[in-house]
Amino acid sequence: MSGTDEPVSAAIAVAVTKEAPGAPEAQDDINPPDFDGAVRTKNTLPSRDTLHRIADLPVLDREGKPHPFKSLYAERGRVLIVFVRHFFCGNCQEYLRVLSASITADALARAAGGAARIVVVGCGEPPLIDMYAEAAACAFPIYADPTRQLYDELDMVSTLALGEKPAYMGRTSMWASIVRSISQGLRQIPQGLVLKAGNQRQVGGEFLFESAADVEVTWCHRMKTTRDHAEVAELKKVLGLT
Repeated sequence: MSGTDEPVSAAIAVAVTKEAPGAPEAQDDINPPDFDGAVRTKNTLPSRDTLHRIADLPVLDREGKPHPFKSLYAERGRVLIVFVRHFFCGNCQEYLRVLSASITADALARAAGGAARIVVVGCGEPPLIDMYAEAAACAFPIYADPTRQLYDELDMVSTLALGEKPAYMGRTSMWASIVRSISQGLRQIPQGLVLKAGNQRQVGGEFLFESAADVEVTWCHRMKTTRDHAEVAELKKVLGLT
């Protein structure tokens, strides 16, 4: 097997073609090829101009109601915004499961660097947020950016490369993750949501927003592969929890 997430895309695409009338003939109609290897990206902090451009871009809540992106970090303090992949991604679900179990609201409130919050943004459609939150046992609020404008402005990239197995995937296998992803997609066929999970090549990252007199991003990490989220141990250090 190749080191990519292609099996998930292909399996869901086949199921949709067979079972959903009028469905696209191939998942690549939605996700044209971008790059299949580990991408070269830098963890350069977003500029003030970039932060100004993205402030009013919309994110959608579970009911589809739009909110300006800046509302996620408008309160004084620190907010770690975790950008995940599509809403059927078993890798990101496992990441949020481990993150939710490892970094509690109480711990965030007592962080050495000042109280902090964590917010999640995915690139799928709002009707899948509740399913995603349950599948990931996610303790944090989740929003959607189906246009991927935020991903683009913050220089997050697209790839299907798996990369090295991270520590947060220690309790699950690649095959288990793939099976969960496919199963979740198939269950959404009757609701017409199987193709609403988001672009499967899009990867995300983590950005720490700090609001005082002004807003700035003081730390960030952009994924290079589909499993390259910042490890939980690193986030604990960044947030002042260790």
